[in-house]
Amino acid sequence: MIQVERDGAVGHLVLNRPEKANAYDAAHLDVLLAGVNVLHDCAVVLVTAVGRSFCAGADLGELGARREHADWKAALNLQSQRVFTAFARAPFVSIASVQGPAVAGGFELALACDLRVVGPAARFSLPETSLGIVPSAGGLTRLARLCGVSVAKGVVLGGRALDAAEAMTLGLAHRAGDDAVARAWALELATRSPEAQRAAKERLDVSESDLALLLERAAQALRYRA
Repeated sequence: MIQVERDGAVGHLVLNRPEKANAYDAAHLDVLLAGVNVLHDCAVVLVTAVGRSFCAGADLGELGARREHADWKAALNLQSQRVFTAFARAPFVSIASVQGPAVAGGFELALACDLRVVGPAARFSLPETSLGIVPSAGGLTRLARLCGVSVAKGVVLGGRALDAAEAMTLGLAHRAGDDAVARAWALELATRSPEAQRAAKERLDVSESDLALLLERAAQALRYRA
């Protein structure tokens, strides 16, 4: 499950389902959204994971059932996009400590964070098109906005996986290190003015389009009806 912890001004969300590579289902997303609400007044929230993977994305069993039943309405109202967007637009500064593979929705969760710390085993990929679907939890919109359309096309259309060094070079990752490095950074940032940080974040994120996010969900819904 997902653990929600708090230490003063620093919140901590721990992805703790290592036997499933920290894949999430609807219940996990509910806990993540509840965690966002509980930690809403924190200055900084750190996201870490237990085990070798950061997050493998949506639970394949739940995803398979949705595809089998051609549940395009669930795709159009995609829970993961709604939760990740709530996370991205929360007033706190969020840091993802990615110490292993961040795949599909796991990459999209990392993209929803403001900052990313990467360890040597970090790896980012969006393999959805190989499964006949498209990234739709904010990955298309946020990766293109953060790293440019050309990089996004290489990842989404070209099947490129980014390692830790590439993530640093592209500006996708901001620091190299382990969970301890990420936590030290969170504590450092928590000493800054939360009001000033919040105002700056709001202006930096103003370019994120609700329409672009809707079009992601619509593209996924159309795949389910195909």
